[in-house]
Amino acid sequence: QIHLAESGGGSVQTGGSMRLSCVASGATFSIRTMAWFRQGPAKEREGVAAINYGDDASTYADSVKGRFTISQDSAKNTVYLQMDGLNPEDTATYFCAAAPAYYLGRAALSTGKYQSWGQGTQVTVSS
Repeated sequence: QIHLAESGGGSVQTGGSMRLSCVASGATFSIRTMAWFRQGPAKEREGVAAINYGDDASTYADSVKGRFTISQDSAKNTVYLQMDGLNPEDTATYFCAAAPAYYLGRAALSTGKYQSWGQGTQVTVSS
């Protein structure tokens, strides 16, 4: 079993930056892909970014390309999401997730590929 704990959320003004962290514990040896998802008010959960353990191959949603950067520190079992150029449309609860297989592209941003989820951290961007 894998436990995921997010941190780093909060409030920021438009144009600001924020870094989210997700620490994995438990059966971390089984993780192959980690990802960040978000769910805004009255919206479906959507994939934001994903990264493969080992080669750091990453996938981004079009809405965040060039603004968000996903990275991982395998020694710390931690995945980060650096968010720059934030705008009110980025306001959401952000969740990290872990999958036992390698995914890239659309699959990497699909909720159904992930078996373990964190509780989420709120990000609020004001105009």
